[in-house]
Amino acid sequence: MHKWLNKIRWDENGLVPVIAQEAASGDILMFAWMNRDALAKTVELGEAVYWSRSRKKLWHKGEESGHTQKVLEMRLDCDEDVVLLKIEQTGGIACHTGRHSCFFQQFDGEDWQAVDPVLQDPDTIYPDKKHP
Repeated sequence: MHKWLNKIRWDENGLVPVIAQEAASGDILMFAWMNRDALAKTVELGEAVYWSRSRKKLWHKGEESGHTQKVLEMRLDCDEDVVLLKIEQTGGIACHTGRHSCFFQQFDGEDWQAVDPVLQDPDTIYPDKKHP
């Protein structure tokens, strides 16, 4: 395996948290996990590949939606246990809800409110799936 992967402090499940930040705007688009294979594949492809904990498999972001993430830069935090990807988001949609960012809910002091618009109906992005 790649020597540079050994610098990362992987958790007990062999995973590292990953933040995807849009390079142009600075917006935090999503949070996900990677294992060694996902991070190595990300470097190889130049596009984000994550580890799906629920499906227990590699997940190439955009494989179904077409909303891929071109990786422009990768950074490792000071504790070497969080990866930051500076990305270019294809189609401007990172969230499976059809929004720009997965962080679209804001706390108003009493409850969480959706404050960002749906840019594309998720049923048109994923016609064969049910959505929350």
